[in-house]
Amino acid sequence: EVQVEEFGGGTVQAGGTLNLSCTFVGNTGHARCMGWWRQFPGKERERVVLIEGDGWTRYANDVKGRFTVSNDVAKKTLDLEMTALKPEDTAMYFCAMGRCDYGLSDWYWGQGAQVTVSS
Repeated sequence: EVQVEEFGGGTVQAGGTLNLSCTFVGNTGHARCMGWWRQFPGKERERVVLIEGDGWTRYANDVKGRFTVSNDVAKKTLDLEMTALKPEDTAMYFCAMGRCDYGLSDWYWGQGAQVTVSS
């Protein structure tokens, strides 16, 4: 069984910075893809950033240049630095790890961390 420990988030004023972190504990098999998703109230979960292995990344357009992901596949850790935050970034943020060729329903998910940005 894999346990996901997700930390961070909180409340910050617009323009501020918050950090999120995740650790995946247990046997994750051949999982090498990791990422962050966020969910706005009443909306579907949307991808913020995806990172494959220790290199290739893909950011959502509206966070490029503001959010920075880092990870260590061997240590199974994942971090997200969020700078220049905007009120529209307010959402529940989820970390996930899984095999790149598996559907997201087969990935390991964190419990979520609330990020609130006040104007």
